[in-house]
Amino acid sequence: MTCPNGLTRKISAKRKVTFGAGCRGCPLRARCTTAARGRQLDLHPHDALQRAHRARAQQPEFQQTYRTWRPMVERSIAWLTRGNRKVRYRGIAKNDHWLHHRAAAINLKRLLTLGLQRTAGAWVMATA
Repeated sequence: MTCPNGLTRKISAKRKVTFGAGCRGCPLRARCTTAARGRQLDLHPHDALQRAHRARAQQPEFQQTYRTWRPMVERSIAWLTRGNRKVRYRGIAKNDHWLHHRAAAINLKRLLTLGLQRTAGAWVMATA
């Protein structure tokens, strides 16, 4: 691991990095830490995986896919939570039941908007 001043320390077996004495007198210390003993880092158990995903997220094909689908996902979450920021009932079972019904109602409303119709006793999508 390398600090902003270029000081390098090894990552321990327990995924910890301690810069300690290397921080004394460092001109960039204010950017790193306010700890008296210097900067210390505890890396997440999945740090390597997180770094790999962040790198993949910077690729153009990922960005294109992300920009295509993100707005609809965000909109769906907004529909689900609109006016429902707190759970209505006591207990997990009742709130789980409510959430499933809410999601089903939103899905049905969306399908109706897209042209779902009841014709001759069957549900069909209108062709455009």
